[in-house]
Amino acid sequence: MFKETFQRYLTMIENTLTQLPWEKDILNESMYYSLIGGGKRIRPVLALASAEAVGGNPETILRAAVALELIHTYSLIHDDLPAMDNDDYRRGRLSNHKVFGEAQAILAGDALLTYAFELLADSDLGQPERQLRVIREVAVAAGKEGMVGGQVADLAGEGKSLTLNEIEEIHKAKTGALLTVSARLGGILAGGTEDQVKALTDYAKALGLAFQIKDDILDIVGDSETLGKPAGSDLRQGKSTYVSLLGLEGAAQQLHAQILKAQSSLEVFDERAVFLNQLALYIEERKH
Repeated sequence: MFKETFQRYLTMIENTLTQLPWEKDILNESMYYSLIGGGKRIRPVLALASAEAVGGNPETILRAAVALELIHTYSLIHDDLPAMDNDDYRRGRLSNHKVFGEAQAILAGDALLTYAFELLADSDLGQPERQLRVIREVAVAAGKEGMVGGQVADLAGEGKSLTLNEIEEIHKAKTGALLTVSARLGGILAGGTEDQVKALTDYAKALGLAFQIKDDILDIVGDSETLGKPAGSDLRQGKSTYVSLLGLEGAAQQLHAQILKAQSSLEVFDERAVFLNQLALYIEERKH
């Protein structure tokens, strides 16, 4: 049931992404290259599942959901740049800047970010007050108080011995903010109650930390071919991680604790939370 539902969401997402208007020029080519280059699509999947959990129709929020994937993809393009993480591969293929050059990669990321807000402002998304609320929340999650701010803190922490609390604060912003707003977007646009949106928020915050802890573990135990990017990059860059502080066993325990915390947040939904419960387990058990 989980695989079938996941595949249903993925089909909806991929169809929407490929059907967006893509012009035949270098900018669109570079945007499309990274956007359609694979990936787990966790953020739009989380948005669609959250919409369904509050009793909504996920198809009505598709363009908003895929906007989250555009923002995520822009962040990956910029993360891979020589001035940032300097990674040559992403999702098993050459990074955008290795194919199109650094300047074009920067511009492709910029264009994906702004295109995302064009989609979020689509007049077909429904009630304007919900839409405006979501646009603001996504902007905050993607910006200086969220993903970008977290990336700045992450860069500043390279080569330093950070505490567990400092690492957690970085990843609440860098990884967790966009995951959290993905769940909130689905719940808000689909008409969820404030109690339901709060439950989705608590779930996604725990899921975001779990996702990052799992990334830290995979950076040590994974292989580059399976990950689709160089393994051991955190170690080479001198980053403090959950594994460097707690060891593999301690990190795995923290991961499981966050998964349980995420699942316990879903009690308000009863059987409508089955997929979200299983999604948490998928995050814990993923191999890439």
